[in-house]
Amino acid sequence: MRIGEASAAAGLTPRALRFYEERGLLAARRTTSGHREYDEEDVHRLRTVRELLAAGLTISDVRAVVEGLDMPQPGDCPIVDITNRRLAELDERIERLTELRRRLANALAHRFDKQFLEPDQAIARRPRLSPCERQIGDEFTVT
Repeated sequence: MRIGEASAAAGLTPRALRFYEERGLLAARRTTSGHREYDEEDVHRLRTVRELLAAGLTISDVRAVVEGLDMPQPGDCPIVDITNRRLAELDERIERLTELRRRLANALAHRFDKQFLEPDQAIARRPRLSPCERQIGDEFTVT
């Protein structure tokens, strides 16, 4: 099948398919006239690549995985090590972002009352105000 059919079957655009080829994730066969040709195995590989990228792996990670699949005598598939490394990196980023969020909420709570500490609960209970407006009785004032 040609590039348009293969990319549609894999849920990609032809541009994405060419990008994957440029990055070494897939090698297309060429017709005598130079057109790319793909088969069902290629489409399966493209779907796998798309899923791995959507799961958070990088192009380099995916390339290492697919290179392992191409070996005549595949050794240990690197997917476990790659995935564990990526999960550890994500956990670290989540911790940093959680700490940043806590710091920001605390700083805003000191300045604007406690409306930023628990945003889901605070917003549900209060009318939406800009951070510079405070309600005093039935009146709003800009601080």
